Amino acid sequence: FLFVSQFIANLLVFSFIIPLILKGRPNQNNMPARVSVSDAYDGGNIEFVGQSEETKDGSPVTIITVKVKPDIYTELEKIAHMQYFAFRVTLNSNDDDNGDSSPKVMYVIENAHEVSYPEAWQGTTVCVNTQDVNDEEAWYRNQTTQYVDGKLSWTHNHTSANETVYFSYFPPFSYERHLSLLSKCYTSPHNPKIQTLGQSLDGREIECIQVGSGSMICWVIHRQHPGETMAEHYAEGFLTSLLGLDNSTKEDDSAVQDVLAKYTFYIVPNMCPDGAVRGHLRTNACGANLNREWATKGDYQAPTLERSPEVYWVLKKMDETGVDMFLDVHGDEELPYNFISGAELCPAWGKRLESLHGAFVASYQRANSDMQQNIGYPPPDTPEEVLDYLNIATTQVCTRFNCLAVTLEMPFKDCSTNPDPEYGWSPARCRKLGASVLEPLLYVYPYLRTEEQFWENLSKEDDYVKPTDKYEEEGFVPLKKEKRFYSDVRAFQPNV
Repeated sequence: FLFVSQFIANLLVFSFIIPLILKGRPNQNNMPARVSVSDAYDGGNIEFVGQSEETKDGSPVTIITVKVKPDIYTELEKIAHMQYFAFRVTLNSNDDDNGDSSPKVMYVIENAHEVSYPEAWQGTTVCVNTQDVNDEEAWYRNQTTQYVDGKLSWTHNHTSANETVYFSYFPPFSYERHLSLLSKCYTSPHNPKIQTLGQSLDGREIECIQVGSGSMICWVIHRQHPGETMAEHYAEGFLTSLLGLDNSTKEDDSAVQDVLAKYTFYIVPNMCPDGAVRGHLRTNACGANLNREWATKGDYQAPTLERSPEVYWVLKKMDETGVDMFLDVHGDEELPYNFISGAELCPAWGKRLESLHGAFVASYQRANSDMQQNIGYPPPDTPEEVLDYLNIATTQVCTRFNCLAVTLEMPFKDCSTNPDPEYGWSPARCRKLGASVLEPLLYVYPYLRTEEQFWENLSKEDDYVKPTDKYEEEGFVPLKKEKRFYSDVRAFQPNV
């Protein structure tokens, strides 16, 4: 009897406790996602802050909070620039997952309001790659991206099939890819000369590709601001077209033969390799914003071998070769357009340069519909204002060589001229825009150094168009009613 009683008692106890144990055991499908965040690769930039769990609409959501790391402090501008980010996320699946786990993870950049251009987050969509970080065709845009209460956030559904995911402000262009591009240049049938102008502070070469036999000297530089990775994607498209690197441009291609006969090119694919590897937005290894290092400003000496050897060596070579045409390729965080910024009202500016600028931009727009004339940086109102910006490449080169000098800007966002929400402005379109520049270069060639009043014979559609940043009528309302000259983070002026 005692044995039976004890057995029944034990059975009652276990029948009560076991359900409690099972009830307290978490369902594997509701387990927090085990996520690892890293920026330890070429061009990476992010700081992991923490992980938390929330329930949204009845479903568990893992919150990963991160911060953008700042560039080294910039002495001239008195700011530690930051905005570019690129990081890798690995989902560590549970051992008993059956391959159908798809945890939802929200990523939050908590210091988005502290970046160099916080107003630029409006309309931004984060770039995502679930395959190979070096496969530019694998990048797409996350449509859940939003900027609210000073934080940039987006949600991604991870799967066991794609446990590693890359997120970036814009698809990267690695230093390895940079070196690969240079190697391909050696295979060109046009026999380019690849030379090293000098070294960066971290000891990387400042490579320049010389090609062509023409009388006009054309300099094209890219990626002074390392976080503007679209600039080197552009360089890849330009060089591929000019040098016939993909075998689609044959040696007897008439446009290529024509432009190489008319121009001698000096092309720098990456002006700031150190900043690119470090994941910086705008500066080199010591915090110098290279596009503010082209001339001395007040007591700030520039360029110098100690702070900005990249600009020092390029400008030294320019003084040797002369410059008849100059193109500086960049990316802009805020404006959702491709546009050309000129050297309006600089000391050399006049009817000749105004007409050359207008003809170049109009021809570029005809060559590629992703280029447009109306939206861009508003030029300064007086010549006196420009004197504060002679340390910028375009204005300095224009003034120094009395030549057509322009800055080409591409968007980090989708391009409003030809919107594509799924992919946005992409590496493929950057390359196509780079390949398209041959046509406007050929168009302005006859007028670059002529002493005739050539503008009297140009078409009306070649007229100079004064750009504006007032584009609310295009459906985009900026967060701030301000304008800035030459992407200057400090020189804001109220719109009149």
